[in-house]
Amino acid sequence: MAETVEVLVPGGKATAGPPLGPALGPLGINVKAVVDEINKKTAEFNGMQVPVTVTVDDKKNFTIEVGIPPTTALVMKEAGIAKGSAEPGAQVAGNLPLEAAVRIARMKFDGMLSYDLKSAVKEVLGTCVSVGVTIEGGRKPPRDDPAINDGGEYDGVLVA
Repeated sequence: MAETVEVLVPGGKATAGPPLGPALGPLGINVKAVVDEINKKTAEFNGMQVPVTVTVDDKKNFTIEVGIPPTTALVMKEAGIAKGSAEPGAQVAGNLPLEAAVRIARMKFDGMLSYDLKSAVKEVLGTCVSVGVTIEGGRKPPRDDPAINDGGEYDGVLVA
């Protein structure tokens, strides 16, 4: 019977301490080998929390699956900010080019509830609102910008 451990770890900087060590220790595998493998696979997500699933089989062999970081972490990385706005409706924490929002939507598309790219980008824009990030240097929050939402100005970028 295979055991599965799901954790959020800092990209490229996982340690044998919590949450990994206590979860993997009772399974009888080499925790350092697992941590080294996770760090190698998550190095490109440096500075972000990354979901990782470790599956250990009966023979003590392990497999590691790395997920995609949360949309908030991707938005903050693309906008170049360390944390979101304390007052998202009143303070702007950063700005994101629409192309970056499209890139994030494509990365996260399989895990989203959207059926097309335009709807997926709107989901990412909703996250931008929550973090206090504007799109294309706009003074309005993304949800209030008709050019992005339904004006058709960006439809060429938003078609899959």
